[in-house]
Amino acid sequence: MALLLGVDTGGTYTDAVIIRDEREVIASAKALTTRHDLAIGVGGAVQAVLAQSGVAAEEIALASLSTTLATNALVEGQGGRVALIYIGFKERDLETHGLLEALKGDPHVVLAGGHNHAGGEAVPLDEEGLRAFLAEHGAGVGGFAVASQFATRNPAHEVRAMTLVAELTGRPVSASHQLSAKLNGPKRAMTAVLNARLIGMIDRLIGRAEDILRDIGVGAPLMVVRGDGALISSAQARERPIETILSGPAASIVGARWMTGADHALVSDIGGTTTDVALLRDGRPAIDPAGARVGPYRTMVEAVAMRTTGLGGDSEVHFLAEGLQGGVSLGPRRLVPVSLIAVDAGEVVHATLDAQLRSSLPGEFDGRFVRAVAGQSMEGIGPREAVLLERIGAAVLPLGDVLRSRIETGALKRLVERGLVQVAGVTPSDASHVLGLADSWDRQAARKALALFGRRRTGAGERLAPEPEALARMIIAQLEYQTALALLETAFAEEEEGFGVEPAVLARHVLMQRGLGGHRGLVRLETGLAVPVIGLGASAATYYPAVGKRLGCEMILPEHAGVANAIGAVVGRVTMREAGTVTSPSEGKYRVHLLEGPEDFGAEGAALERLEDVLRARAMAAAEAAGAADIQVSVVRNVRSAGIEGREVFVEAEVTVEASGRPRVAV
Repeated sequence: MALLLGVDTGGTYTDAVIIRDEREVIASAKALTTRHDLAIGVGGAVQAVLAQSGVAAEEIALASLSTTLATNALVEGQGGRVALIYIGFKERDLETHGLLEALKGDPHVVLAGGHNHAGGEAVPLDEEGLRAFLAEHGAGVGGFAVASQFATRNPAHEVRAMTLVAELTGRPVSASHQLSAKLNGPKRAMTAVLNARLIGMIDRLIGRAEDILRDIGVGAPLMVVRGDGALISSAQARERPIETILSGPAASIVGARWMTGADHALVSDIGGTTTDVALLRDGRPAIDPAGARVGPYRTMVEAVAMRTTGLGGDSEVHFLAEGLQGGVSLGPRRLVPVSLIAVDAGEVVHATLDAQLRSSLPGEFDGRFVRAVAGQSMEGIGPREAVLLERIGAAVLPLGDVLRSRIETGALKRLVERGLVQVAGVTPSDASHVLGLADSWDRQAARKALALFGRRRTGAGERLAPEPEALARMIIAQLEYQTALALLETAFAEEEEGFGVEPAVLARHVLMQRGLGGHRGLVRLETGLAVPVIGLGASAATYYPAVGKRLGCEMILPEHAGVANAIGAVVGRVTMREAGTVTSPSEGKYRVHLLEGPEDFGAEGAALERLEDVLRARAMAAAEAAGAADIQVSVVRNVRSAGIEGREVFVEAEVTVEASGRPRVAV
């Protein structure tokens, strides 16, 4: 009998489950996610599930972790300060490919160097320029990203840059060729930048999680869920944290399939920060061929084809003043619910809310609070941010007491993006507490905060909502509407026969929306989803029945929907993929592009066999390092040729090797 422990750290809750022999859930538990130190929440959830099950910690044979940390960090623009070393490209590539936006003001340098399509050196690497850049910025960043032109054909310049970064700064470095074997240098650079930004965050999470599991008595090896649903070792996740983006959502898909056995369905997982929607087709989640997209970023990470929207139970509620009626919108930023922060600082929160309610005029920052997140790196923050952070100190404060000028609003935003500060305000979770749909936190604080929010004036000069309950219903209705839109967008995006119009436009089209309501006039309109939806997340049972009714589809809410991510974290397989390329720089010459440099052969078959042997060995080694047992290997060759003068001529070949097995369990 093998007892398996699955843990998921979400934006609001950390979930834990214990599964016996991969067949039944014998216990599940939740603890609040502790943003300042995620491992505390991990420990709380694990201790709770062990107590509930009666299982001794030393009986656990395998522990596995899925996390939305990387996903949420990218959606919310958080992460450490990094520097980009961009070799062999043009300065304008930074702007045209979105790299400047991803850098968010962090330093970068464009250096001479790089290779050509065949793997030959195009221009020598400008080592002098690199040394000067490292001397200037090495102390002010948490890590470096390196991307060189055609590094997947010859990574020599990236390797040299990595060596110099390590020697001269000691900072972690993320190289693009280690993250993807595909061409498209700017996209690889983007992936390397995001990876570097996440290294410190994920390293702290995994390190602390391992420490706390050891303290509890769990000696089993720790696995981490990758963005495609496969498992990797904790050491591999620390080196390549970018692969954990969509970790939580991918685990939820694996968990949904395990719980329901569904072959064809949309899976929608609502958390505190995001709603993640994916399609199960033939019992398997589809892999995004263009690379994982999270928020505004398109990466080269192999992950499930998931549409992630900044919409969750803790999404910020925005006031819409347009029109006579006014209204609300949600997200994409996460706030700490007022009802939750009142649990930690009830006296301050209630005293502030009461004083604001007594005021005859609504204030800009009514119902909003701020607190610092302890234990975070403050590397690279500016003087204005430092002053603001010192002013906040260790207490929970009304936001209006902290911000003393308009210019400080920008400083606060940057602190939030760095994960150094949290802002509290009205969220759907507060609305649920007001309506009695949830009772975990402080309902009275939520009611007062919604009363303040409802005092805002519409275009007609009327209050947005006369009572907190009316505003709460408005917020919940908006959540259901935006959830339905997210599902429709995914469905349109996954249609095999496209409509030639963007999914977001189709989902919002007047004919689509009128059809959902069953319009009957001179024209009859009926629209909806033709597949079931599997609703996951702790709050799915609260919100999703109405969403299913709105979309006219079956809504499946599994028994353990609230801990699907934790289930998926431990029932997945270890899968390692390695890919490589063979090109033909001249007739009769076949070039194998390896990490150690190109190798040339006189025959196509010999080149393909050499590449396959190398990739097989690398995939097997990676799978074994990840803790896989009973490994099976599959190979896919994609050979492209062209007809020239009546004969087929070799152009290029891609070889992909996959090594897969169940994780080894402790005995």
